[in-house]
Amino acid sequence: MENYNHLTPYNRVEIDLSALRANYRQILAKVGENVKVMGIVKSDAYGHGLVPVAKVLADEGCRCFGVAETDEGISLRRAGVSGEIVVLLGASPESFGEIIEFGLQPVVFDRKVLAGLSSYAEHHNRQVGVHLKIDTGMGRLGIMPDQLDGFLKLLNESPGVRLAGILSHFPKADDLEDQAQALDQNRCFAEIVTSVRRNCGTIKVHMANSAAIINLPDSRYDMVRPGITLYGYYPFPSDKEYSGLELEPVMSFKTAVIQVKDVPSGYGISYGHTYRTSRPTRLAVLPVGYDDGYLRRLSGKAEVIIDGKRAPIVGRICMNACLADITDLEGVGVGDEVVIMGRQGREEITADEIAGWSDTISYEILCLFGGRNRRVYLPD
Repeated sequence: MENYNHLTPYNRVEIDLSALRANYRQILAKVGENVKVMGIVKSDAYGHGLVPVAKVLADEGCRCFGVAETDEGISLRRAGVSGEIVVLLGASPESFGEIIEFGLQPVVFDRKVLAGLSSYAEHHNRQVGVHLKIDTGMGRLGIMPDQLDGFLKLLNESPGVRLAGILSHFPKADDLEDQAQALDQNRCFAEIVTSVRRNCGTIKVHMANSAAIINLPDSRYDMVRPGITLYGYYPFPSDKEYSGLELEPVMSFKTAVIQVKDVPSGYGISYGHTYRTSRPTRLAVLPVGYDDGYLRRLSGKAEVIIDGKRAPIVGRICMNACLADITDLEGVGVGDEVVIMGRQGREEITADEIAGWSDTISYEILCLFGGRNRRVYLPD
């Protein structure tokens, strides 16, 4: 059988691990030496690669990681990542064995799951650290504040588990115009923390996401949970002076020209002929489309960078291809590098800009590009 490993796709996502290090160090400096950092590496580290990102953060001294599900925690352990791994979506009965085997700490918010986990752990002569989630206004996972006493009683009666932490989450910490809800949530959570510490002693307390790290310093408690800031983006439109952080995007997305062609004025471009040329036009065919995360809704809105200059994407984006108008650019040829997201020369296209064209947020763009394309890790 022939080996085709020498063949590589046209498209590549580049991950700059030195930028990741720089962002992590800035977050550490922002929160101060008395506050720990939980590196949020869920969802394949927002498309940047679960294990490579976690290893860099561990090398920087990070000793706590947040994953979405048990399988991500297992992957970290098998890659040699130590420290605490918190499973943010909690445990299912099917995962109890792996939770114990790999030393993971699930978030809990369901009485039956909590009791079942304790019974399973006790049967195996083990004790599992858990983090109790309180819904202070997110309306998602977590127990309501009036259920707290019942859960603490159940925890005290469940020898197979121990309370390792308590957490909550902000839905509007990134709303710079109206901070009232976030402040009310934090006051509510602070009262709960006081009560829990009085009854349970030393536990980790964490609530601040990226926006709250910047915007609500009183919510930092013992530990913070940066996500998007690790990867070089602000959680809201922000200047560096306001945030106190000079973040560097960690991900770039690049492709190459595979054909250059000239078409006449009035020529229909791509499916549906939603775009017709208004002049004799030179096109660059790019091997990137919605199968690569370059969504169809970017058609007629997006731009790319070729030879240090911007070029508009014209016509509908296809599954595996799209077209850039390079009429005003000189000397573009087959094989030339094209930047979909990132910097080339003085020009830069960010995930925030692409998100604006797509009517979404930078988080989704990073997950799409990182999850759909070959990743290349730049020398660290």
